[in-house]
Amino acid sequence: MNLEQRAVGAYLGMAVGDALGATVEFLTPREIQVKYGTHDAITGGGWLGLKAGQVTDDTTMALALGAAIVEEQAVEAEAAAWAFDCWMRGKPVDIGNTVRRGIVHFRRTGDPESPLSEHDAGNGAAMRTLPVALFTYGRRDELMVRASRAQAHVTHHNPLSDAGTECVNRMIQLGLGGVEKLDLLYGPVQELSTAQPALAFRQRREENPSGFIVDTLRAVFQAFFDTDDFEQCLIDVVNRGGDADTTGAIAGMIAGAYYGLDGIPERWLKSLDPGVRAHCERQAVALLAAGGGR
Repeated sequence: MNLEQRAVGAYLGMAVGDALGATVEFLTPREIQVKYGTHDAITGGGWLGLKAGQVTDDTTMALALGAAIVEEQAVEAEAAAWAFDCWMRGKPVDIGNTVRRGIVHFRRTGDPESPLSEHDAGNGAAMRTLPVALFTYGRRDELMVRASRAQAHVTHHNPLSDAGTECVNRMIQLGLGGVEKLDLLYGPVQELSTAQPALAFRQRREENPSGFIVDTLRAVFQAFFDTDDFEQCLIDVVNRGGDADTTGAIAGMIAGAYYGLDGIPERWLKSLDPGVRAHCERQAVALLAAGGGR
């Protein structure tokens, strides 16, 4: 499996996880069980009333960021802020409060960096970070960190958010390189646990995860490390309910990079909105090329 196939797998994995999880977002595991049994089909609906195969802000913000990176051939905070501002003016199907506040701050001040805040440790920067991971693949880790924070701080300026988002980038990049799964656990996940004890990986199952980066990543890590293929990882994480579109998107990008395009069930790929699927495929390749990924 080559690098391009893994990169496309990561992008489509994100979109698939987003679309799959959106149906059960904000439901509890018990409510999901009563309504769906095991939720394993991309059917739309949910609290947003989506069409089958439609994605949410997780995927559309990533695509907006990726377009800005390809155009600039760099990850620039101001370009990212303008991209997010244009995205919000397009009336997205959903937008988080922290994301909205950060974009409004940019509109009012012209400053692409939101003020440092202990209250902004949400998962909104991590859910859209895939373009950074692809663009900086094969380059120095310090460059990835700077790029990650440039895009993140437009809306989420918080040490926990930074650490969690950078860990996701490292996991994606290791997956793109075809390493063993334990290398992800004893590499970036263990390093994250040491640097930020609040984000320490736990074996105890995280149910009904909130948008708090700690809850989100614990659910994602558990689903990824406790399963053996892309399909079971995604089914596991979205059936936990809570912020299921985002846990699905983040798990999907990590698992997509690790298992590759061939690991994603064809029925899910066929269920995706065709325009979104094509956009993800094109952008994954363009980001690798722009960053000189190898």
